[in-house]
Amino acid sequence: MQLTLNLILFVSMLWMAGIYPAACKTNLVSCRLMAEPQLPGLFMNGDYVIGGIFSIHSYLRYEQNTYTTFTFIYFFSIFNSMVFRELRLSRAMEFAIHEINNRTDLLPGITLGYEMHDSCAAVPMAIKVAFQFANGIERFFNDSDSCSKYGAAAVPALVGESGSTPSISMARILGLFGIPQVNINSLLIFKTLFITYPKKNGLYSVLKRESLCNMRFCCPGKTGKILWLDVDWGTAQEEGICVEYSEAYYRTQPRSKLERVANVIRRSTARVIVAFLSSGDMRIIMEELVRNPPPPLQWIGSESWITDPEFLKFNMCAGAVGFCVPRAVIPGFREFLLDLTPAKALKSPWLTEFWERTFSCSLKGKTSARECDDIEDISAVQNPYTDTSQLRISNMVYKATYAIAHAIHGAICNDTQCDRTIKLSPLQIFHQLKRVNFTKNGFPVSFDSKGDPVAVYELINWQFKKGALDFMTVGLYDSSKPRGQEFSMNRAISWMGGQTDVPVSVCSESCPLGTRKAVQKGKPICCYDCIPCAEGEISNTTGYSLDCIHCPSEFWPNKRRDSCLPKPVEFLSWDSTLSIILTAFSVAGAIMALSVAGVFYKHRTSPIVRANNSELSFLLLFALALCFLCSLTFIGQPSQWSCMLRHTAFGITFVLCISCVLGKTIVVLMAFRATLPGSNVMKWFGPPQQRLSVLAFTLIQVLNCIIWLTLSPPFPFKNLNHYKERIILECGLGSAVGFWAVLGYIGVLALLCFVLAFLARKLPDNFNEAKFITFSMLIFCAVWITFIPAYVSSPGKFTVAVEIFAILASSFGLIICIFVPKCFIIIFKPEQNTKKHLMAKLPSKAL
Repeated sequence: MQLTLNLILFVSMLWMAGIYPAACKTNLVSCRLMAEPQLPGLFMNGDYVIGGIFSIHSYLRYEQNTYTTFTFIYFFSIFNSMVFRELRLSRAMEFAIHEINNRTDLLPGITLGYEMHDSCAAVPMAIKVAFQFANGIERFFNDSDSCSKYGAAAVPALVGESGSTPSISMARILGLFGIPQVNINSLLIFKTLFITYPKKNGLYSVLKRESLCNMRFCCPGKTGKILWLDVDWGTAQEEGICVEYSEAYYRTQPRSKLERVANVIRRSTARVIVAFLSSGDMRIIMEELVRNPPPPLQWIGSESWITDPEFLKFNMCAGAVGFCVPRAVIPGFREFLLDLTPAKALKSPWLTEFWERTFSCSLKGKTSARECDDIEDISAVQNPYTDTSQLRISNMVYKATYAIAHAIHGAICNDTQCDRTIKLSPLQIFHQLKRVNFTKNGFPVSFDSKGDPVAVYELINWQFKKGALDFMTVGLYDSSKPRGQEFSMNRAISWMGGQTDVPVSVCSESCPLGTRKAVQKGKPICCYDCIPCAEGEISNTTGYSLDCIHCPSEFWPNKRRDSCLPKPVEFLSWDSTLSIILTAFSVAGAIMALSVAGVFYKHRTSPIVRANNSELSFLLLFALALCFLCSLTFIGQPSQWSCMLRHTAFGITFVLCISCVLGKTIVVLMAFRATLPGSNVMKWFGPPQQRLSVLAFTLIQVLNCIIWLTLSPPFPFKNLNHYKERIILECGLGSAVGFWAVLGYIGVLALLCFVLAFLARKLPDNFNEAKFITFSMLIFCAVWITFIPAYVSSPGKFTVAVEIFAILASSFGLIICIFVPKCFIIIFKPEQNTKKHLMAKLPSKAL
C-alpha cells in the first residue's frame, strides 16, 4: 500500500515538474522534458557540482491550471530586503566553494562547482528545481538505463532552502532519489521522503520549550491565547500550548484572506502571538496591520524574520523575542561581497538585477533607465547584502557548504590524494555527512545518526537603543549542556510596551485552591470555569487541576477544600452536657434506690414491708441500683471491654430486676389462692422457691451473654458511613442475634410479668401490690417498645443516649410505681401501716 502511494506521488510530481516518462523505448529517445528548465542564477563548473537553492524572488503569478496543458510559473523581478539577504546567502555558498578550492588540506586537486537556483519562496518552484537537481537540465535522455531511473542525479547534495515549507516540499522529492539536502536554518540533513524533525534540538522545539514555556507563555494552562501563523510546523496543541485560533497565510492567497487574518489579530483577546512563518509572508501581514494597528502584542518570531533589519521599522513589534542561530564572523566574506563590479555582475542574472536595482541603472542598456558607468561603488551601499553585522544564516550556509565538502572528501580521498574519477552517489554523501566532524569559525559541525546537529541558539529581543529598535542577544540555548542547564539568560528582556514583567495572556485566571478546571464548551483549553471541589475532595495546587483529589476515608476537607484534615471522632464523652445530665439522673436513680432500701430496712418490721415480701423487695432495689449504674458504662470512649460490659451488664441486671418483679407478682397470686379453703399452694412457692426462680431466670440471661461474648462479642468500631464529615466511634453489636436474644428475653419476662400482674389487679386486698406492678410493667414495655425504632434511627452518639434514656426511664418507672407508694405510707401515712388496715377487705372493682 505504501509503495503504491509513493509511486502515485512520484508520478504526479514528475508531471508537475514537466517530465513525461511514459514514452520509454529501448535505443530511442526515451525521456524528454515537456517544460522549459529553470536556469541557474549562479553557476560554476567543477569536478563535483553542489546544488544550492535560495528565495531570491518573493512574488509569484500563477496561470489558471486547466489540467489540459502544462502550467508554467512566472515570477516578477521584484527585489526587496529579503532578496538582498538571500542573495548574500547564495554568495556565502559561492565564497565557501572558492575558499575550499584554494585549500590544499581539503579536497586537494579537486575543483568544486556550484549550481544555484531561485525557489521564489514558493513550493511549486521549489519542486520544479528539486526535479532539476535530480535529473539535470538536458532536454533529452538517450540512455535507456538512465531512462529507467528517470534520469541520473545532477548533484550529489545541495544546500538550502531558508524557508521551512519549500525545504520540506523539496525533501519529499529529493528523498526519492536519496539526495541529501542540508537545511540552512538549522543545519538539518533531509534525505527521506517522510521528514522526521529533531525532537530535542530543532529550532521549532527550542522555540516552544524555551521561548514559550520557560517564559511562562504557553505551558499547559499558563497561557491565554496565541496566534499561530504556519502550515507545515504542526499544531501547537500537541505541545500543550493553548491556542485561541490558528491562522495560516501565504502571500499568493487573495487579499480577502490577508484582511481576515489581520482582523482576527485585531479582534482577539490574545496578547501573545507566535508567528512562525517566512519573512515575505510576515512582511505582508505587518504591512496590513500597520494600516489599523491592534492593541499592544507580544510577538514571538522565528529566525526567518526575527533578525531581519527591515522589520525594525515596525515599532508595534517592540519587545519581540525569538530564537535564532548564533551570530558569527566569516573572515574575508565582506571583502568578497564588495568585490563586485559591473563586469562581474553581468556574469549572473541575479547579480545583474541586483546591480541595476541598487543603482537604478541598466547594465545591458535594454531599459529606459540610464546606463551604468564606473562611478557606482558597492561599498558605499547600505542594505542587507552589504550588512555583515548579523551573519547568522550566512554562517549556516558557509558551514553547510563545508560539511558537504568534507563528505565528498571522505568519499573520494584517502590520506594523500583524491580520485576525481569516482562517480559519487547521493547515498554515499548522505552517509558521509553524518560522519563529518570539524570546527569552522569557532563553531563545531557534526551530526548524529538522525542527521541532527548540536543545537545552539541565541535568544533575540527587540529593544530600543538610542531611540531606535535594535536586536539584542539576551539568552543562549545549548543542547550540549547538562539537562536543565541548556538555557541561560545574560540580559533582562524588554517585553511589549517596555514592561519588565512577563506579559499575561490568559482567557481565565488561575483557579484558586479548592477548585478545579472545567473547560468551557467550544473554547480553547485555557478557557475554563473554576468549579469548587465536590464533597470529600480537595485541590491543593493553584490554577491547573483538572480533577480534585479524594481525601482518605478518615479525613475530610477543610472549609477552603485545599487540605485534608482528620475527621472529628464523635462519641458520648463524659464532658458533654448530655452526658452530665444522664450521669446525674443515673446517680440520682441509684441513690433513690438505696434510699428506699434504707427506708425499708429501717421499717423492716412494719406490716407494709413484711406484707410485700421484704426479701424480694431488697433484692429488687439492689437490682434497680445496678440498673441505674449500668447506664454509666455507655458513656465515654468505647473500648473492647466497655463494649462487652455495657450490653451484658444491662442484660443481666434488668433480668434480675424483672425476675424479682415476676417473683413478687407470683407471690401475690399464690397468697390469694392460699386464703381459699383447703389450699396448700404456698408451700410450693415459699422463700426458697422464690430465690431459686430468680436465680434460674437470671442464669438463663447469663448463659445468653456468655454465648454472645464467646461467639461474636461487641467491639468498638469507627462508623464512617453515617456521616461523611465525621467519624462515629461506637460499639458494634458483633452478633445482632445475640443482642436481640438478650433484649428479647428481657421483653418476654416483662410481658409475662405484665400479664400476671394484670390478672391479679382485682384481688380484694386493701393494698394490692399487683396494681402497682401492672403500672410499672406497662411503663417498662412502653419504654422498650418505643426504644426499638428510636435506637435504629438515632444517629451517632444519640443512639447511645436513647439506650441510656430507655434504661433510666424503665428503672424509674419500676421504682416509682412499686416503691414510692409504700414509702409514702411509711413516712407520711403511718396510720395506714397497720396489719388491720392491710387485711381489710374492700369491694372488688376494676382499676
